[in-house]
Parts: sequence; structure tokens; C-alpha cells
Amino acid sequence: MNAHFINTWVPHSELGRVRRLREPIAKRREREGKPFDTTHALAQAIMRGWKIGSKKGSPVDSFVISPEFEVMGKQQFNELARDNISPSKYYHTFLTEALEGKQPGLGNIVLTREHPEEEVLDVFRTPTVGYLDYTVVVIDVTSFENGGTLTIDIKIGRDSGDGEFYLFDEDGELSIDEEEPKDALTGTWGEPEDTLQITHRFDRGQLFRLGASGYWDEGEVCTNAFLAKISVEEINNEDATKRNHN
Repeated sequence: MNAHFINTWVPHSELGRVRRLREPIAKRREREGKPFDTTHALAQAIMRGWKIGSKKGSPVDSFVISPEFEVMGKQQFNELARDNISPSKYYHTFLTEALEGKQPGLGNIVLTREHPEEEVLDVFRTPTVGYLDYTVVVIDVTSFENGGTLTIDIKIGRDSGDGEFYLFDEDGELSIDEEEPKDALTGTWGEPEDTLQITHRFDRGQLFRLGASGYWDEGEVCTNAFLAKISVEEINNEDATKRNHN
């Protein structure tokens, strides 16, 4: 650790994340004359990290932050022990992937020829403002230089709440003010326990964003889970040659 990282820590409460402690901490700082600069670049990076990736509650968030104060990875304590892997080994993998630029825990799904498929389990909520309130999954298919077919198989959970799912490219606007966002490449919706599918043919490696939201229903706020199996079928060299020739 010490050979590659500078280790430090800060309580969530010191940065104002725990609402009920904001006033007592402010009074303590005033009394002790010890201000805390939340505008510092490191503090700002940590606070940005709260908004990236999983929003599930966890007593501890671990971040890997670059010398330029860019968040490179996020690991929540409650997610450490899973798949029968020891926490220390899992955490080592997290650190290694962060240094390799894989952005673990930041909501990015990186698909490659060697790893063309991955699953994401997350939740969506009905919006409280506007028509849509997105849970966003960034899908990185830049390694498929000749393009391919992106397939997203979605299973909606059994709780109350219908779901809407839209696929955007990296420049598309995830508007919350449109019932059907005009920048979406494609989309679908379904009811609890429905199985859905989104497919999209792309011509070059790029980034996509999957936006999941609860179906807007005034006066009723619901939360439901979804499981997305995301995969790419690569276009073969012969097809790529024909396409470029045409």
C-alpha cells in the first residue's frame, strides 16, 4: 500500500454528508476555531465520489484518487465480501484495477473481446421532479474498433414500480423533462417481473449510457430493482471490409 498510495481518511460527517450532524459540527468548529475547508480539491473529489457508482448505504467508502484529484475507483465496505472471495483479496483486486484505469465501482462496464459480457444489479426510482430520474450505467465498448451489436437483457424486480430504460451515446442528453428523451438511441419499458431487451448496432468503438428510471406516476413514489445482462457480439473482419467498401 505505502509503496503506491498515500493513505488518508476523513469522516463523512466532516464533509457534511450526515445531515443531523451538520449543525453540531459547525458549532464545534466555531467554538474551537478550527475551520474545515470543504472547497479543497481532495475534499471535492471525495464528495464527487459519493455521486458516482452505487448509491447504496455503506459505513465506509474507499476511493482511489489520482494526483490530479480525479476519482479512479470506488469500493464500498458492504460490498467487500462476496462471491466467496476473501475481503483482502477483493480489495487488492479493486486497487489493481483502479491503477489499470478500469474505474472499478464507478458505474462503468468495460466490455472487451476477452470479456464481452457483464451483469449489473441496481435500482430505479420514480422521479420526484420531471418525468425521469436516471440510474446510469456507463458501457465502454471502445475496444470493439470495427463495431458490433450491443444487447442488453433486462429483468425488472418484483417490487412495485414500472421501469423505463433508454440507451444514449456519450453525447446524448439524459433529459428529465421529456417523457421520451429525444436523444435516446432506443428504449423500452416494462412492469414488475417483465423481461425486456434492448439491441443496438454500432459501427465503431465508443461509450454508451444506459439510463433506468421509474415510470412517472404523480403522487406515487416507488423503487424497484433491475438486473441487466450486457453483452457485445463483435462484427467480423469480413463484414467490416464489406461495410467499408460499400
